[in-house]
Amino acid sequence: MTHRKVIKTTKAPIPVGPYNQAIAARGQFLFVAGQIPLSPETGDIIGTGNIVQQTQQVMANIEAILTSAQINWSNVVKTTVFMSNLSNFDSMNQVYAQYFDEFTAPARVCVEVSRLPKDVLIEIECIAVID
Repeated sequence: MTHRKVIKTTKAPIPVGPYNQAIAARGQFLFVAGQIPLSPETGDIIGTGNIVQQTQQVMANIEAILTSAQINWSNVVKTTVFMSNLSNFDSMNQVYAQYFDEFTAPARVCVEVSRLPKDVLIEIECIAVID
């Protein structure tokens, strides 16, 4: 097995977005803390009230952390998406899908929460495996 293997079964529901049912992984793990849409330069919220802009900034922040660990999106095995309003799910998913191929995407959970830090619309954390 490489550092990650997609697990699929027809005996469980198929994914409704760019994620897989499960990922088997081995190696050293990187646990990326929840990222919100803050500018790394200013600390200001990017895209106030705009789920697309906020998701883009969150993904850029995660990508910077992955790059710092000398890995990339293909190393991500699990994500957790926290949203303040699941009616934004489709818009978030369109941005999220730009980073993950549907066939190799990580496992994912998406949860609506009552409030996020700084009243942002989205926060994403992930687990990656280092080769």
